[in-house]
Amino acid sequence: MNHLAHAFLAPDSPEARVGSILGDFTRGVDFATLPGPVLQGLRHHLAVDVFTDQHPEVLASKQLFSKERRRFAGVALDILYDHYLLRHWRRFAQCRRDAFVQQIYCELRAREHLMPPNMVTVTRRMVEYDWFGAYEDFENIGYALDRVASRIRFANQFAGIIEEIRENDEQLEARFLQFFPELLNFASEKAASLSEQP
Repeated sequence: MNHLAHAFLAPDSPEARVGSILGDFTRGVDFATLPGPVLQGLRHHLAVDVFTDQHPEVLASKQLFSKERRRFAGVALDILYDHYLLRHWRRFAQCRRDAFVQQIYCELRAREHLMPPNMVTVTRRMVEYDWFGAYEDFENIGYALDRVASRIRFANQFAGIIEEIRENDEQLEARFLQFFPELLNFASEKAASLSEQP
């Protein structure tokens, strides 16, 4: 799961949503210093990732990629799933999509004091360039994935993976629509169990 999906699935508080995105920026973070709701969001993020990585529909989706690019399929699916969530927003959400995105941006701006410096840098870019809004456009998913590829420090064939996604879009989308309702149920149950923990 990528940032938008993690925020969407997170326990329902601004701090937990920040914690859910913090899950991608944990290097050097002392978990013991985090406020309870932020730690709750972080733990939720980790549980969602484990559930996602082991799900049969996700594993089957990875097999649709060529052998040369399959090692990056998880990264590609994370970002692609934000696109599919936006594409099918009305199926999964009670609130307006644009309102939710703006709410997340406001929460991130107001809670930078809860973030490590590298997360502050990324979330400021996220807000300034409206990453979540951009993910609605299929072509922007390709640009985002190519940016990820450019940051990999070893020779790879990740760049251009959007072409394989385009070729398999129908199957990838169908598998997402099988998988995501199960993830929603899991995320809801996990949020409830975390709220009961001290």
